[in-house]
Parts: sequence; C-alpha cells; structure tokens
Amino acid sequence: MSYEGPEDEAPQPRSRRALTMTFAALVPVAVLGWLGWSALGDEPDRPAASPSASAAPGGTSSPSPSAGSLAGKVVVIDPGHNTGNFQHTAEINKQVDVGNGKKECDTTGTATDAGYPEAKFTLDLAHRLRALLEKQGATVKLTHDGDRKWGPCVDERARIGNTAHADAAISLHADGSAEGNRGFHVIMPGAVHAGGADTRPIVGPSRKLGARVAAGYREATGEPFSNYLGDGTGMVTRTDLGGLNLSTVPKVFIECGNMRDKSDVALLTSGPWRQKAAQGISEGIVSFLHES
Repeated sequence: MSYEGPEDEAPQPRSRRALTMTFAALVPVAVLGWLGWSALGDEPDRPAASPSASAAPGGTSSPSPSAGSLAGKVVVIDPGHNTGNFQHTAEINKQVDVGNGKKECDTTGTATDAGYPEAKFTLDLAHRLRALLEKQGATVKLTHDGDRKWGPCVDERARIGNTAHADAAISLHADGSAEGNRGFHVIMPGAVHAGGADTRPIVGPSRKLGARVAAGYREATGEPFSNYLGDGTGMVTRTDLGGLNLSTVPKVFIECGNMRDKSDVALLTSGPWRQKAAQGISEGIVSFLHES
C-alpha cells in the first residue's frame, strides 16, 4: 500500500488524529525493542546480557546470588581446545607428562556435522560464564581467550589454575559421540599419585564442585544427564586427563552435550541456550564457593 503525504490526507476528527499520533510515536520504540532483542539472540560468540534470574524447568525462576558475593574468590575457566589447533597438528600432537603417563599436548576437539567447532562453542560459553561470575565479584582468569594460535597444552592449562591459586577451576567441553547419545556429564578427578601429579587433596572438593555444577546446569538448561556415560548420574571419574591430574586446586570438566546428536546440537548452537548453560554453571560454582 502506498503512503500518501500530509497534503493528501483528508481531515480527521481530533480524537482520531491523537490516536494516530500516539501509534506513530510507539512504532519506532517497538521496532527498536525488537532489534535489541534480536541482537541478543543467536549471534555466535557474543555474550548476551546477564539475566537477573535463571529459568528452571517448569517455568519457575531461581534468583541469582547477590552482586559482590564472590569478592576475594578466584575462578579459572578453561575453554576446551582452540580453533587454531587444526593448523598446528605437529605442536598439539607433542607428548606431555600428565603424571601417570604421557598424552598429546591438546587435540582439535570435535564439531557438529555442519562444522560448528567445539572450540568456538567453549570460548563463547567461557565469555558468558566470566561475565556472570565477575558480576558476583569474583576474579576470573581464562586459560586462553582466542589470543593464541594453538593450545595451550593440557599441562599448562592445569598450571594456570594452580598459579592463580584458584578457589575453583572448570574446563568447558562438548562431546563428539554417536547420534542418539545425548545429555551432559561432569568429569571429576580420580586419585592419582604418580610423577608430578597428586590429586588426593582435591578429589573431595572437586567432587563437591562437580555435584554443584551438575545440579545448576541441569536446572538452568533442562539438559538431561548423559544416557551413555555415568550410569544416568551425569557424573564420571577419570584419571587420564592431564588437566585434572596436574591440578592442585578443585577442578572439574563439563561435557555440555553431544555435538553429533541432533537434539543436543539444536541447543549447543543457540546463543540464548548457551546463556542458560553459563547461568547454570555459574550458579553451581557460586554454590560451591559459598560452602567451601
């Protein structure tokens, strides 16, 4: 429909003109509001604004901890892998000591069938999680921030948390299992006392951290516990991961979902869902820190 200029408009009653002017004034506001909402939607690698409450299953909300409640606490976030690892296979294939053996410095990580890489997912999630924890007053350090061509190696990732004397550390990942295998699981360190590794002092605290993170994550996202690892508990213990073996601070890994399962992929590739994931992990860490 074409728009006619003011000179072509027929005279209108006073009340109709007032209504028209009010509507015209509201339209730009509505459009700007829609644009603002769209900007916080699915745009990859851009942290959305931190919500004041997290949505739990069933539509209820749980309040976030008060701002500043983590003052003096240090959290280290380890975004798993690095998008540049694909171009540096020789470097990441180098063997490093993980205490009870040797493993690759790092791996490329997995990706969805459409090519969305785990390393991009983990860095975006790390940014969102950092913003939430800093809002609570925590000092947050990342093992890398997309500023390295590859790595760091798993032993260096552990060392960063140790050097920071982190009160809690978490490594963010997404799995690459078969279609039909879905859900998340949290990996905790088992007892390792070999070479340069001694996890015995952190096994107990890490188990508590893992339980809090799993509970917060499930409540915030609705993501089920893994149906292929952990016997339905969402909790797995491993002694072969350098990032855990070499840690001297409470630390866990979280595999946020399976990048090869259609149901999980729909979530992992969604910006708003990643914000929920960050909220759930944050609430788990905050709960642990308040109790430790």
